[in-house]
Amino acid sequence: MNVYEFHRGTTPLLISIPHSGTELPEALAHRLTPVGRGVPDTDWHVHLLYDFARGLGASIIKANYSRYVVDLNRSPDSQPLYVGMPTSPVCPTETFGGSFIYMTGQEPDDREIAARVAEYWRPYHDRIATELAALRAEHGKALLWDAHSIASEIPSLFAGVLPEFNLGTRDGASCPRAISDALLDVLLRDGEFGAVLDGRWKGGYITDHYGKPANGVYAVQLELARRAYMNEELEQIWDAQRAERARVLISRLLEKYLSY
Repeated sequence: MNVYEFHRGTTPLLISIPHSGTELPEALAHRLTPVGRGVPDTDWHVHLLYDFARGLGASIIKANYSRYVVDLNRSPDSQPLYVGMPTSPVCPTETFGGSFIYMTGQEPDDREIAARVAEYWRPYHDRIATELAALRAEHGKALLWDAHSIASEIPSLFAGVLPEFNLGTRDGASCPRAISDALLDVLLRDGEFGAVLDGRWKGGYITDHYGKPANGVYAVQLELARRAYMNEELEQIWDAQRAERARVLISRLLEKYLSY
C-alpha cells in the first residue's frame, strides 16, 4: 500500500489528513497488544468528512497508515510540541488513554524508529513541501489546512470536555490573526458548536513547520471533537447524515480561508 493518497486541486488550498489511516504492516501488527491493534487514537473518518473539498478545488493528501506506525504530526526527533508539556513521540508506545500499544519487549528501538521515519514520515512531508512550493509558485500563496479529530474527553490530556471546533495557528505564528479571527467568527456567528482559537490545541508539527506567513504559506489546524460528526461510542461506523452539519460548517471555513 502507498504511504499516502494524493489529489491535486486547482486552488491555493492543500488539506493534510495525517491521522485517519488505519493500516498496520503485518509484521508490526503481530507485536501490538489487542488495544494497539484497534488503533483507538485514529482520527476516525476525517478523510470522508472532507471528501467534499475536492469540489472546492482543494488538493488533499491523506495518510494510509496508522499513527502508531509513525505520527506524521510529530517532529522526526520527537521534540515536544509545546514548551513545558509532554508530547507523544514520533513512534508512540502508549495510547492517549495510557494503555500500552506494544506487547512487553516489542517496542521499537532507535534504529527501527529511524527506519520508519524514512519509510513513512519522510515521503508524506516531502510531498507536502513540494506541493506548497508549487501552490505558492502558481498562486502567489499557499494555504495549508491540517485536518484532525479527537475524542471529546481524554482526562490524561485535558480537563473537562473540548469545544467542538478547535482552531490552531501556533498563537498566530502560522497564520495572520486577521484570517484566523475571521475563521473563528464564522463559527461564533453560526453558534451551533463551541469554538476556540489557539486553546488547548494550537497546532502540531505540521502547522508549526510549514506555516510561514512571511513566505506566503499559511497554516491552520482544525482539531474537531468527534461528537460534532459521529457517535463516539461507535468509532468505526461512518454516518454521513450525522456528519452533514459539520461538513457544511467546515466548507464555510474553507471558503472563508480561500477568500484570503
